[in-house]
Formats: sequence, C-alpha cells, structure tokens
Amino acid sequence: MIDETHKNFKWLVLLTVIIGTFLGRLDQTIVNLALPKIIIDFKITVTSAAWIATAYILANAVFVPIWGKLGDTIGRKKVYIMGFAIFIFGSALAGFAWNLSSMIVFRIIQAIAGSADYPTAMAILAVTFQQGKERAQALGLWSVSFAAASVFGPLIGGPMIDLFGWRSIFLLNIPVGIVGVIMAFIFVRESVSEHKTVHFDWWGAITLGVALSSLVLVLDQGLSWGWFSLNSILCYLATIVFTTIFIAIESKFSEPIVDLKFFKNSVFVSTLMNNFVVFMSMMGAVFLVPIFVETYLGYDATKTGYLFIPMAFFMVIASPIGASFTGKVQPRYIIFASTLVAAMGIFMFSFLDPRSSALAVIIPLSIMAFGMGFGMAQRTSVIAAVVPTEEIGMASSVLALGRNIAGAFGIAVFGTILTNATNSNVLNTAYHSIIKITSPAVYQQAVELIILKAQIDAYKPVFIIASAVLLVGAGLALLIKVSKEKIRGVPSGSHTGEEAFVEV
Repeated sequence: MIDETHKNFKWLVLLTVIIGTFLGRLDQTIVNLALPKIIIDFKITVTSAAWIATAYILANAVFVPIWGKLGDTIGRKKVYIMGFAIFIFGSALAGFAWNLSSMIVFRIIQAIAGSADYPTAMAILAVTFQQGKERAQALGLWSVSFAAASVFGPLIGGPMIDLFGWRSIFLLNIPVGIVGVIMAFIFVRESVSEHKTVHFDWWGAITLGVALSSLVLVLDQGLSWGWFSLNSILCYLATIVFTTIFIAIESKFSEPIVDLKFFKNSVFVSTLMNNFVVFMSMMGAVFLVPIFVETYLGYDATKTGYLFIPMAFFMVIASPIGASFTGKVQPRYIIFASTLVAAMGIFMFSFLDPRSSALAVIIPLSIMAFGMGFGMAQRTSVIAAVVPTEEIGMASSVLALGRNIAGAFGIAVFGTILTNATNSNVLNTAYHSIIKITSPAVYQQAVELIILKAQIDAYKPVFIIASAVLLVGAGLALLIKVSKEKIRGVPSGSHTGEEAFVEV
C-alpha cells in the first residue's frame, strides 16, 4: 500500500500531472494561432499549413492506446516521464523547424509523446487517490486542465507570437516541461499491473493505428475534399476494413492492446457514449464561437480570448462541486444534470447576432462550462471504479480516444452543417429578396448582403442541433447504472487484486 509519506505528497502528484496535461493541450491550441505567421515564413499555402495540425491529430490519436497499454505494463511513471521528455525534445526541434516538412515531422514527434499523458496521468491519479470522494475531486480538477488550456491558449499565445515570433511558443515548453519532469521524478510513485504483458499486441496496434488514421483524416479533411470524393471514400473503406481486422485480432489475442470486454460492460459503454456526445457538441460549438465573434462582432483574437476566461473559471469551480456529491447521489443523475446544463448554454448561442454584446457570449460559455465541469469528475470516477486496476491505463486511453475522435467528429459535422445551412440560406434569402435598383454596384452590394445574412443565420440551426445532441447525451447518462456506494467505497485495488508499487 501507499505509505504515509506518499499520502502527504498526493496533491503534488495531482499538480504534476496537471502541468503535463495543461502544457500538451496548450501547445495544440497555441499552434493554431501561429499558423498565419508560419505560412508567411515558410512561404506555403493555407491548405499545406493545415497538415501541421492534421499530422498532430493523427499521431496523437494513434498512439494513445499504445501508451495506455505500455503504462499498465512497464510502469505509469516511466511512460509518463518518457513521454514528457520526448515532448520537450520535440518542442525544441519544432522551435527550430526550417520548412513545412521538418515542422510536420517534429509535430508528429510532439504528438506521439503528448499522447502518453492522458492514459498514464489518469492511471497515476487513480492509484494515488484511492478513496472515492478524493479521487473524484482529483480527477475532476485534472480534467479541467483540458478546457483551461484551450482558454488560455489564445491569451498566452497571441502576445507571445506578436512579441517574440511563432518559434517562442515551442521554446516555452522547454523550461515548463523540465519543471514538470523534475516534479514527476520527485512526487510520482511508480505503479505497475500485477499482470505482466509477455507479448505486446503489435498487430492490434498497427491495425488500430491505420483505422484511426483513416477516420481522423477524413474527419479533418472531408469538408475540403468533399464527403463523397474518392479520397473520402478510400478513408471510409480503410476505416471499416482495418477496424474489422482489429476486432478479429483483439478477440483472439491473449493480451490485447484494447480489451474488448470493456464493451460488454454496460456502465463503461454508457459513460463512453455520454462522453463522446458531450465532447462532440462542446468542441463543435466552441470551435464556431470564436469565428462568429471575430467575423461578425469585430473582435480581434486577443479580445476574443478574454471572453473565454469566465469559461475556465466556471469549469474550475464546478468540478469540485460535482465531485462533492460522490457517494451521496448516483453518478448518472449528476452526469444527466451536468449535460442538461451544458445543453442550455449551447442553446443560448442560437440567439447571437451582429448586435450581441460581450455578455451574450460570456453567459452561454459560462453556463456550458459549469455544466461540463460539474460532470467531469463523475465520468472519470465511474471509469476508474468499474474497470480492474491493472487496466485503468487501457480504459482511460479508450476514454481519451473517444474524446479525440468526438472533437474531430464535432468540428467536421457542425462545420458541414454550417456550410450546408449557409448555402441553403443564400438561395432562400435571394428568392425572397427584391432589388429595385439594378446598377452593377448596387447589385453587387445586394449580393454581398444576401451572402452575409445567410452566413449569420446559418449559425442558429447549428447551435440548436448541438444542444439537441446534448439532450440525447443527457438521456444516455441515465443508462450509467453504477451505485453511489461503488464509487464511494471501492478502493482501486479491490477489483482483481492489490496494485503493485515499486519504490524508486
């Protein structure tokens, strides 16, 4: 068991993994701000620059389950520090990239390393905080760092890029990362599974990697390619074929990279489905809000970032409030309520128009964030409570993978809905418009106004659909049938045996 000295350091363990998680997500957010400067320096097109982000997303998605399995096998602390160290090295390389090809390679290195964080961090916290309520608080606060990074990215990145250039955002990772690695060496205690992996599931890893790459690629590029283009169809086929092969391999392999029995656990599946729907709607909506604000309200990037500060605040305060109900209320009711509140926040975005004030953006963001934060601790606690301790890393990697795909799916789906709604609105508005003066200048102005109105009106159905999807997610939350006693009273080692700890 964990000794008394380690118990005194457990909140520093939480701070350590928060630094790693925050830094990885912050980097991903800031790089998007730097793309215009990179495009100019490298003399590349916007389409080419998009591969800097796409390559990161692909590599991150593919390696999450691999790191999760390795963490359970050789030790979570080893894998966490290894990933963190490689991430720092990749950041240094990216800071000195000289062209598009080098940048893509270095971003892939960053992504592979960064994907080690989520599954190992969650497993480290699960074995560090074994008491149900404390664990819920720790996991909830850690989960908030995901959203906080997306909020603080524009606030930190914008001024840094303007003052010191785009390379500074990568070099910033080096000193902060070194502090994080040192803290991990000092405060994190090694934990490994009792069940050692003898044969690593390389074929499972490869086929899953191909399937995920094809899926994420088409979600990221499908809107520009066309969803029924040859490239998209090939990606669909590759996803289906390699997913089928992957399932066949995992069902027969003795030590699979993803244990398919997770999907026989109704609590795990219900939590995963709710998590997917929530993140799909949130990422899709949050992706579109800054575009609306900057395009139609006239805010610059820095001022837009300020609007998101209350979102981080409400998410941070909501997480411990939600965690405080652990053991008192069944998790499904808390997750249901949180999803419902998030749906209300997103629905309020449907009232945005070019005359909207800053509060019209801040209030819906805050309500949505409170709802998200309120249920975060419960989702992660449910997963930690219903899977064997030796497979927490693997299970959390599946949860992380679901989030990544949900985010890409949400951006793709709601981006497509926005485009289709805009095209439909152009035709509808033009049909009901009468232009009485037919001079070329007036006609051109009228066409521009019709397109502008169509674009603005297109956001309303997108936010309504996103909130409706969240209502479906709230219904799915009621399927998470795990008792409050199980969340409160079962220590993580009691599923299949005590966790093996190794002093280092």
